Amino acid sequence: MHPPSSPLPTYFLSHGGGPWPYVPEMRRTMRALEQSLQDIPRQIATRPQAVLVVSGHWEDEAFAVMSSPRPPMVYDYYGFPPHTYEVRYPAPGAPALAQRIAALIGAAGLPSRLDAERGFDHGTFAPLQVMYPAADVPVIQVSLQRDLDPAQHLALGRALAPLRHEGVLIVGSGLSYHNLRRFGEAGRAPSVAFDQWLQDALVHTDPDDRPARLMGWESAPAARIAHPREDHLIPLMVAAGAAEAERADCVYHEEGVYGGVTASSFRFGAGAAH
Repeated sequence: MHPPSSPLPTYFLSHGGGPWPYVPEMRRTMRALEQSLQDIPRQIATRPQAVLVVSGHWEDEAFAVMSSPRPPMVYDYYGFPPHTYEVRYPAPGAPALAQRIAALIGAAGLPSRLDAERGFDHGTFAPLQVMYPAADVPVIQVSLQRDLDPAQHLALGRALAPLRHEGVLIVGSGLSYHNLRRFGEAGRAPSVAFDQWLQDALVHTDPDDRPARLMGWESAPAARIAHPREDHLIPLMVAAGAAEAERADCVYHEEGVYGGVTASSFRFGAGAAH
């Protein structure tokens, strides 16, 4: 059990494209992302009791909590090689922890429900395949709430914060730039502009002022070009809310990925390197 005096950091990960760890040609182009994900176990300096992932690929009317002891797979991507629709990430679920998570969410006055059918989508299994390839750490997903309200998701993070003292690694999984119609060269300038705002709002802003900056994300430069729909940004709110008073660091930053886009990942709370 992680000592209560040293809570685990939280992360917002730009999780990459589709099932990239299982496609050698894609994995080669994602080498910087892969290295950043491989480094997270070193940063936290302990084997977590479980990983809780809030993925941009699962939305529900409430904050749904995966409760299956053996979660199935969700192949929520199109046009990839046939073998990527057969891959398995066989990490166990954690039904007792799911009950605790739902109770924490409910105690915060937020809507929650258990979901015994939901499986791992690629926002979860792609980065975890790199972070914990042995799939020996229990994993639970928690959904976004469908209205994608930043305040609700910051509140979700606050509700989940006690888990950091119990060895649960909280991960928001999305992309810092997610406009499927403007990847490649068309995404270069807007992704740079939005990434510069993110760096300032997260890394260079006093943590006390960070929630207000995040609540106003739509006023950021190129905000609605970077996120025409904010499903891949809102997981950031959960990671930030769960480590609200703590410093943020950029743990992955790459320019020219996806044919020209700038993308970043962030840690909230100190890792072993600090």
